[in-house]
Amino acid sequence: MSKQQCLLVTGGAGFIGSCFVLQSRQRGLRVINLDKLTYAGNLENLASLSSDPDHIFVQGDIGNAELIQWLLGHYEPDAVVNFAAESHVDRSILDPEAFVRTNVLGTSTLLRVVKNWWSCLDDAKRASFRFLHISTDEVFGALQPGDPAFCETTPYSPNSPYSASKAASDHLVRAFHETYGLPVLITNCSNNYGPRQFPEKLISLMILNALEGKPLPVYGTGSNIRDWLHVEDHCAAIALVLEQGRTGESYNIGGHSERTNLEVVQTLCAILQEEVPCERRYADQIRFVTDRPGHDFRYAIDCRKLEQELGWKPVHSFASGLKETVRWYLAHREWVEHVRSGAYRDWMVRNYADRV
Repeated sequence: MSKQQCLLVTGGAGFIGSCFVLQSRQRGLRVINLDKLTYAGNLENLASLSSDPDHIFVQGDIGNAELIQWLLGHYEPDAVVNFAAESHVDRSILDPEAFVRTNVLGTSTLLRVVKNWWSCLDDAKRASFRFLHISTDEVFGALQPGDPAFCETTPYSPNSPYSASKAASDHLVRAFHETYGLPVLITNCSNNYGPRQFPEKLISLMILNALEGKPLPVYGTGSNIRDWLHVEDHCAAIALVLEQGRTGESYNIGGHSERTNLEVVQTLCAILQEEVPCERRYADQIRFVTDRPGHDFRYAIDCRKLEQELGWKPVHSFASGLKETVRWYLAHREWVEHVRSGAYRDWMVRNYADRV
């Protein structure tokens, strides 16, 4: 009987990480889930695994070398999948050092401890082990209309403290492969959306504000363009890269769904008008607010490498995925209220009050 595969997943209580954990358990993998449980980490995302003996949750920081060393030695994972990161551009503008601490120094500590542990494994285990680092398309900078989409060889050109910190962590991961031979993989994804997203990001924020009759704050003229990727498609791609990707390589993951921010908000308003009819038009709540500093105009992902090498395709269309997402938030208002803590309300005031 073959040994059950075991993953150490960092940041596994967050939006994308929790989706990956849930999918991994559906595939029968044992998951050691390490999460610091900052504002965006939420164990309610994993409520269905509360009595699952093969989901072991540990609250802790990737910068805690002793904890990482103990987890590796005790559970002997077959792979480490690193989701742990500060991940919101607006927050990075207000507090860039927090992003350096987690995304750069934390990743560096995690890599060092994993490398030291991995180097002592027997030959077979060393050969099969993988370290997969989850990153973002924002490390590549910004595009203009008509520019070719980001590919894996696009030079890095980060424009925000968030993207700069993620670029640094990507470089560290690659360096540990080139210097020490650690078998790493990197994925760079476009904007994610879907169930259980912390309500500071565009889609989740707009859904909740619309339902509550609050303004829908759109930066600038709403003309900034993003490629939208359903979180379930993203996590399926990560699993495929982990299983079949070539070590030392990076893979872009995109949704083939470029939209302006204003188009996204208007589409959400139309869906809400169908799902929760209201005398007022949800679109009348749209308010254009002062743009954020250094706002990248366009992101777009060329994911042909992933599609051609590993055979991946997104399952969700943007139209169906967005409608499904709206329905999830309508059906889970208790989840929403639990995550909207005082810290969340303070953040909304800090980020938006002076823009309207």
